[in-house]
Amino acid sequence: MAGTSGRLGTLVLDAEGLVKLAHGDPRAVSFVMDAHEARAAVVLAASTLTEVLRGGPKDAPVHRVLSKIQVSPVDQASARAAGELLGRTGLSGHTHALDAIVAALALAQPRPVVLLTSDLDDLARLTEEPDRPRAERVAVVRV
Repeated sequence: MAGTSGRLGTLVLDAEGLVKLAHGDPRAVSFVMDAHEARAAVVLAASTLTEVLRGGPKDAPVHRVLSKIQVSPVDQASARAAGELLGRTGLSGHTHALDAIVAALALAQPRPVVLLTSDLDDLARLTEEPDRPRAERVAVVRV
C-alpha cells in the first residue's frame, strides 16, 4: 500500500472503491496490488455489497474481484460501533449509517489502514482519531 513500506496492514474499500476496482480503475487496482504485495488484508463490509449488487449480469465484474477480498460481516458489535460513530459526529440518515459501518470496520483493522472512498469528507470525519499518532490513523483516500 502506498506509504506502508511493506508493513502488514489493511486496505478497506467502500462501495465506490469496490466498483472502481471491479471496473479496472488504475488507481484502485494499484492500491490493491500494493496491498497484496505487502501481504495486507483487503476488506469491505458486507453492507457494501448491498450498495453495489443488483442481481443481474452487470454484477459480474464485482463478483470477479470478490474472490480476492475479505467480506466482513456486520454483527451487533460493529453495528453498535457504527451507531456510536454517528452519535459522536452528529451525522444521521441511511447514507451516513452505511458510511459509519465502513468507518467502524476501518477503525477495527490492523494498522496501517488505507480506506478507498469517493466520500472523503464524511469518512474522514467518521474515522477521526485525534488522540492517536498521525502515522497510525486511518488514511482516507479518494479513488
